[in-house]
Amino acid sequence: MAAIKSKAGKDSGQGNLYDHEEFVESQYDPYAYGSSHATEGEFGFHTGDPRQDIEYERQYASSYHVPDLVRSFIVYFQKVIKDGNLYEISNAYENSFPKLSDQFFKNEPWPQSEYIAPIVNDDPLFIILYKELYYRHIYAKVKDGPSQEQRFESYYNYCNLFNCILSASEGPIPLELPNQWLWDITDEFIYQFQSFSQYRAMLTKKSKDEIEILRRNPKIWNVHSVLNVLHSLVDKSNINRQLEVYTSGGDPDSVAEEFGRHSLYKMLGYFSLIGLLRLHSLLGDYYQAIKVLENIELNKQSMYSRVPACQITTYYYVGFAYMMMRRYQDAIRTFSNVLLYIQRTKQMNSQRSTAQYDQVSKQNEQMCQLLAMCLVLHPMRIDESVHSQLREKLGDKMLRMQKGDMTEIEQSFSFAAPKFLSPVPPNYDAAPANFHKEPHIQQLKVLVDEVQQQFLLATIRSYLKLYTTMPIVKLAAFLDMSEDELRTYLLCFKHKMKNLVWIKGTSGLEGEFHSASEVDFYIDKNMIHIADTKVARRYGDFFVRQILKFEELNRNLHMLNQ
Repeated sequence: MAAIKSKAGKDSGQGNLYDHEEFVESQYDPYAYGSSHATEGEFGFHTGDPRQDIEYERQYASSYHVPDLVRSFIVYFQKVIKDGNLYEISNAYENSFPKLSDQFFKNEPWPQSEYIAPIVNDDPLFIILYKELYYRHIYAKVKDGPSQEQRFESYYNYCNLFNCILSASEGPIPLELPNQWLWDITDEFIYQFQSFSQYRAMLTKKSKDEIEILRRNPKIWNVHSVLNVLHSLVDKSNINRQLEVYTSGGDPDSVAEEFGRHSLYKMLGYFSLIGLLRLHSLLGDYYQAIKVLENIELNKQSMYSRVPACQITTYYYVGFAYMMMRRYQDAIRTFSNVLLYIQRTKQMNSQRSTAQYDQVSKQNEQMCQLLAMCLVLHPMRIDESVHSQLREKLGDKMLRMQKGDMTEIEQSFSFAAPKFLSPVPPNYDAAPANFHKEPHIQQLKVLVDEVQQQFLLATIRSYLKLYTTMPIVKLAAFLDMSEDELRTYLLCFKHKMKNLVWIKGTSGLEGEFHSASEVDFYIDKNMIHIADTKVARRYGDFFVRQILKFEELNRNLHMLNQ
């Protein structure tokens, strides 16, 4: 068990970053909140005496038989991790573990660590890694999800894992893990924080004892603790400096220092930046979400972007942050790019595990709906293949949203937006019944206000397209409003169609003001002068590309026939 102190500097090796005594309140009894420790089993209670408790664990473990196939896998898994054989670790993690889960533990937990410890000679680091997988499996597969005790224990295990990594003072710990696993650790850490925050906010179905335990333990899954872990991993790896040198064409190893050159620390640092993007987005701080990525070039591939799930998550949260900041052109570009990426890697994604494929499919659906909303609010041309995908999936939805159907907009936002969080716990004595929904309601209100401000702009745009000059009084009569009210809407049109757009540089916050509207106009006295800025579509390039693809297909067919 461990806890979070104040944010450490780059050298986190001065003692433990997380101190258990500071974290757990003095009156807190670690065996008081759950059932597995607090109830008397076949071998009696935990006594508090280390020697008796060790004997208790041995007897308790001996009462359960770990299947032989699982036992063999655990022994092999420990060996390849100890040997640092990345290929075999990756194969065991991505293939063997999910297969054994489906075969033996489809809807139930893996064996507790007490049963595994004797098999691996009480290897502390392996047990921490095993427990990370154990709790993740409970969150994903076990019916009714984790208990309150399991949520607490999973947090303690993450604290132990990050203590082990960050408290190393004499050099990096001797551990190599595949990039996919490192990403999953970071992603799951934030997901479990998100899950606990929502669990804590829903008090209506909790017993008085459960509420009292939550009240007594405010620091468990505390937002400052999670932020501190992510910032500490970023600092320890010196990843921002590495990215800065890498984007300028230099060698990142020249500034990485001892820990940053180690792949475990380097990749955890990089994934922690993406984790901070996600966490700030969940908290509604979109400016800070984009700012943490100021050293990452989002618009091109790099040596750090080797995990597809990380790439897709990055673009999802960046696009969403842009949308909520009213930078629609940047949001549309971001969503279009990642949807194209998913299309091109569809075959590769289908070969991955079912859980990973389902996650990519869900994010693909969410980003399609977000892109549709952005295009309703800010119409502009996008890639033809992405546009056809939207028409096929969401054509009717987009038409209803364009007509101002607020129910459709609210439903699309609720499906596609992330699950927002409150950074503070509820008032346990008088929490409102829908406290867990308040963050979502607040963000939805921001979007609804924006849509309502633009409600008439689509109609105004449709009239302006029909004319080159038009008296204000005539357009006001068409729209059944006063001239002064129309002038207000025309100014609103100008304002809403002008966005800050990223042009160059690594920081996603930089940009220049541009208008992507298909019509532009100016008002001279009482006359509106309209210019059609839409560039005629060029079909030649599209047909040339299709002809080349057809010729390539023909060549491949001829080769197969030979």
